[in-house]
Amino acid sequence: MPEDVLFCWSGGKDSAMALHALRAARDCRITALLTTITEEYDRISMHGVRRALLERQAESLGLPLHAVLIPPQCINATYEERMKEALTQHLARGVRRVAFGDIFLEDLRVYREKNLAQVGMQALFPIWKRDTRELAREFLRLGFRAIAVCVDPRVLDASFAGRELDASFFADLPPGVDPCGENGEFHTFVFDGPVFETPIQFRVGEKVMRDGFCFCDLLPE
Repeated sequence: MPEDVLFCWSGGKDSAMALHALRAARDCRITALLTTITEEYDRISMHGVRRALLERQAESLGLPLHAVLIPPQCINATYEERMKEALTQHLARGVRRVAFGDIFLEDLRVYREKNLAQVGMQALFPIWKRDTRELAREFLRLGFRAIAVCVDPRVLDASFAGRELDASFFADLPPGVDPCGENGEFHTFVFDGPVFETPIQFRVGEKVMRDGFCFCDLLPE
């Protein structure tokens, strides 16, 4: 029998690639998407994507969405408390594994595994240690489409915000910037690909600087 797995979904390309890998393996059943929402903005935390677009992703993926509300500039203690509350709800339904789209950040993996162990759950990393250049090529080859919604201007020019992740996007990334943005250089919103029933419709809105990052707003259509 396939194992039930809760998926920690960011709305971005790495989540989409990890979800695709899990579905291709056919040895698990994704029970729900778990996403943190910054309550004051009603947007995906860190990515800045509107909740309405997240909900459309979940609908197109055919999966229920569990939104975890956290405050702006959320401290770890509050984040961990609210995540623990959410995770225990799924544990009570028999779900014991949680999947993530992380690739190579060892400290983040240890942090996730430690927090899950405290509630009796285990972490699953479907694309762990994959070469990020190859992942970027595979992302395009599989027909996924995404747009950069958040850029760290300290390492990547703000003009990358609002650009689609096509071959030219990856070719234009400067040396030292990870092709998958694994070090936080950029975050994305995936709107089409083999995991979706239908593409997510949106239009590009304004760009704003907030908390030291450049965000490109996306408006549902």
